[in-house]
Amino acid sequence: MKSWIRLEWLIVIAAVVVLMPLLFLSPIGIANNGDFYRIMLAGGIDFADSGESYQDKYFGYFHALYHYGPFSAGSYISSQIIIVFIAGMIGRLLNAEQFDIRILSFLYSILYLTALYVLVKYNKERSILFNTALIAGLSLVFLDIGYVAYFNSFFGESITLIFMLLTFGLALALTRVDKPSIWLLTAFFLSAVCLIGTKLQNAPIGILLLLLGLRFWKLRADQVWRKAIMVWSTILLLTTVTMYAAAPSELKHINLYQTVFFGILKDSPDPAADLKELGLPEEFKVNAGTNFFQTDTVIKQNDPRILEALSSISHKDVLLYYAKHPSRFVQKLKRAAKNGMSIRPLYLGNYEKSEGKPYGEVSYTYSTWSTFKLKHMPNNLGFVAAFAAIYLVILGSEYVRQRRSVRQRLFLETLLVLALVGMFGFAVPLLGDGEADIGKHLFLFNLSFDMMVVTGLLYVVWRMSKLLSRKS
Repeated sequence: MKSWIRLEWLIVIAAVVVLMPLLFLSPIGIANNGDFYRIMLAGGIDFADSGESYQDKYFGYFHALYHYGPFSAGSYISSQIIIVFIAGMIGRLLNAEQFDIRILSFLYSILYLTALYVLVKYNKERSILFNTALIAGLSLVFLDIGYVAYFNSFFGESITLIFMLLTFGLALALTRVDKPSIWLLTAFFLSAVCLIGTKLQNAPIGILLLLLGLRFWKLRADQVWRKAIMVWSTILLLTTVTMYAAAPSELKHINLYQTVFFGILKDSPDPAADLKELGLPEEFKVNAGTNFFQTDTVIKQNDPRILEALSSISHKDVLLYYAKHPSRFVQKLKRAAKNGMSIRPLYLGNYEKSEGKPYGEVSYTYSTWSTFKLKHMPNNLGFVAAFAAIYLVILGSEYVRQRRSVRQRLFLETLLVLALVGMFGFAVPLLGDGEADIGKHLFLFNLSFDMMVVTGLLYVVWRMSKLLSRKS
């Protein structure tokens, strides 16, 4: 039976129905934890009330309205800056006195609808059962307020969410059409550049996406195609390297401090010995277990002695330390798993102060998935490892079965890269920032995990539909 509306437009309609009330009519957002300002400056956006109290400005309340200020990207590089700049310019045209964050949210929503459209358009099947599961799975999981509330904020997670779905949607699309176009290939690489360019934490996955992009070499044999892959692969590699090289020295110092003092030394049985192994003065053991933003440390985090000492090491030394002490790294992975099933930071409020809600109140409208995940999914390393193992075993068995189909194998390789991104998203925060705000920093892992869950669901339904078609 022919549908009266294309399935890809059905997910767009469903998304509009959910996003409209959540983000625009009675807007829900996420309060500022102190990270907004460096991104706001890119759009020439400033706080509406310069005299607002610290308590009202941070953590407890979401702010929808801002004023304008000078443009300044500073030394912080992010693909998010481009969209914030565009939103700031549009805002000035609509209202020269006041910026409404829903303008930014609208731009995010358009991009997000595009990502959902691509995912459905190139992955739908002829099975009504499969297509129902596809629409239901995407709607339940990726329209959850735990994800979309980021759109009404200046957090980089919004860009990560959008371009993660879009990048993998386009990658799968390349394997699903008979002769993929240069434009489709370009869209994939451009989306990948935006994804890894969001924040330093995303940069490591640039190598994975680079390898995946090179694998698309097999999809066409003409020189134009292969030249495009080489050019875009070079751009992707340069973007990855630039994210590392251009990271502000202050940010690098903060991350190293967190990694050492709030990572390796946190709960360490012998902080002095750990410091000695890292080549750092043992006197710093008095700061073990502290984070960079504490005000009660014995030695100040920006003390010249700490600045000089940390400048002599890098995250490679941290990686080497954990390689020598795998049990300590497993301990940290267990801590990550403990915090790994929360999509959003529940310590940040979702309502404007004018709503009259209690300070820090969190909205649970359209939160079925995030609430189920937080309350009922096991938050331990064993569960995470078992889930990954089952996913990879099934993927491997299908890969062997599809030995004659290049496209099917590339499709499965894309799903493998998704799993590897999730693994990177699980481990990199520990190596790059210790246990600082670990729940929020596991966003990429959460997103990858949820994409794998939906993939697993669709695989089961696909198998069921195949079985039913054989019996009929």
